[in-house]
Amino acid sequence: MDIYVESNFVLEVALLQEQHESCERIITLCEAGKTRLIVPSFSLVEPYETVIRNAQSRRKLSTALGLEIKQLSRSKPYKEQTDTLQEVTAFLVRSEQDEKQRLKDTLSRLLTIAEIIPLKAETISAAIGYQASYDLSPQDSIVYASVLDHLRISTVVQKCFLNRNSRDFDDPDIVDTLNNFSCKMLFRFDHGYNYINRQIGT
Repeated sequence: MDIYVESNFVLEVALLQEQHESCERIITLCEAGKTRLIVPSFSLVEPYETVIRNAQSRRKLSTALGLEIKQLSRSKPYKEQTDTLQEVTAFLVRSEQDEKQRLKDTLSRLLTIAEIIPLKAETISAAIGYQASYDLSPQDSIVYASVLDHLRISTVVQKCFLNRNSRDFDDPDIVDTLNNFSCKMLFRFDHGYNYINRQIGT
């Protein structure tokens, strides 16, 4: 069975978000050779944007907080509280470093088991059309075009596309197009894991 995933799957694992355990179980199935993970190459790069944006936001907050702590620490009544706040700034810095490392580890793991869909000129051209047809963002249109590229040449019977972005991808025309390739769209990773288990009979 082929399992198509995109950036949110990578981030779910790397950031240990609420459905990361289901993603981990899916990865384990792929590592055991029971299923195959298919990832657009763009979806391995896009997560860096999120992690960098998080880091910049926390760095800005940490700097502002540090300045306030410096001012408060000059006042004796607030000395104990400022010690606690300094722990918060240290936590913000540490969380940034942890997220970057977990993303690196996640990508390394996925690269050993996943088939990567290359980003071709034709894919970008098709994506531009999908932006207009389905009102998709440039990022989502590239993912959609990449998945369709692979589906057109796939000989695998059982396929699904796990995507948490229901706001943009839960479009009847998109769902119907994927169904024409026998590819089921699922908008939760835990539902995806349960569906995969039923299909492969584990």
